Amino acid sequence: MSRSTARLGAALLTVALVGIAVPASAHVSVTTPDGTQGSSGKLVLRVPTESEDASTDRITVSLPKDTPFATVRARSKPGWTVELGRTKLDKPVKAGDFTLSEVVSSITWTATGDGVPPDQFDEFEFTAGPLPSTKTVSFPTQQRYDDGTVVDWDQAAKGDDEPEHPAPTLTLAAGGGEGHHGAAEDEAGDEVEASSDDTDTLARLIGVAGVLVGAGAVVVGLRQNRRRA
Repeated sequence: MSRSTARLGAALLTVALVGIAVPASAHVSVTTPDGTQGSSGKLVLRVPTESEDASTDRITVSLPKDTPFATVRARSKPGWTVELGRTKLDKPVKAGDFTLSEVVSSITWTATGDGVPPDQFDEFEFTAGPLPSTKTVSFPTQQRYDDGTVVDWDQAAKGDDEPEHPAPTLTLAAGGGEGHHGAAEDEAGDEVEASSDDTDTLARLIGVAGVLVGAGAVVVGLRQNRRRA
């Protein structure tokens, strides 16, 4: 190996290590893998812990007041409790095909264990819909640490200058609207939904293991028959 190649390799390794050491954006953010304007979708709230010596132990996300959702379902998480906050409206409002007199106005996850430790992040999921027919929708979020510190992510961006604690804002693509209401198929409502992903994954693994064991038994049996012959 030439000296120039070795130097280049060392430089690339240094850059890689520096990249690993630099933390990702510390802002609370919200994304959706399937939500569009006028449809229901899953929303993912990503929450990093900025504190160097305290853990995040509570997250409260506020849902839009001007464009409330007909349905909201929060996903439960191991090590956290989840609670839906409700608000009665002074006047009924329309949300898609539904007329609402009471809406889910907030979702709160509270840690029952260690929460989100320093230099780590976690994700909190919920479904909502129909989503508004607007390009963006904001979800002001309050983050509490176990040392009592509270951070409000509720500031609106002004021009190109990003505020210190911007409100998580979701950009929505235009959608078909009708026919993709998902959670709002039959009637308006709200509930806490338990996760079944872990159970499904375990079942698949058990099934694969059973197939492998069965195949191994067949191979062993064939070998024994050949030896006897």
